[in-house]
Amino acid sequence: VQLQASGGGSVQDGGSLKLSCAASGFGVGIFAMAWFRQAPGKEREFVAGINWAGRFVGYTDSVKGRFTISRDTTKNIVSLQMNYLKPEDTAIYYCAAQKTTAPADTSPGGYPHWGQGTLVTVSS
Repeated sequence: VQLQASGGGSVQDGGSLKLSCAASGFGVGIFAMAWFRQAPGKEREFVAGINWAGRFVGYTDSVKGRFTISRDTTKNIVSLQMNYLKPEDTAIYYCAAQKTTAPADTSPGGYPHWGQGTLVTVSS
């Protein structure tokens, strides 16, 4: 199982970025995927998650209305569109996957598969 995250970068306050996570090696199966982030000196936190069919999505309160998670099930790609970025969104963003029919877990401990992380920097 491999997760390859991309799309990070540096933007100014109010800017936008789109992160993508390409998943491979799952074979036949269904899995939920999520984005987490970790800022320096802080714990890894849930940002957004989507279930295997793309019907159930969840967001942490601080990104609701600004971030949108989506998935292309035919290509096994999950994206995170981030608009109206704020300096406090600065972090390394990780995609994660878990084999489940349930909605995406908000705890990082529930995910056995992780991408390498991509850095998002928002300057004021």
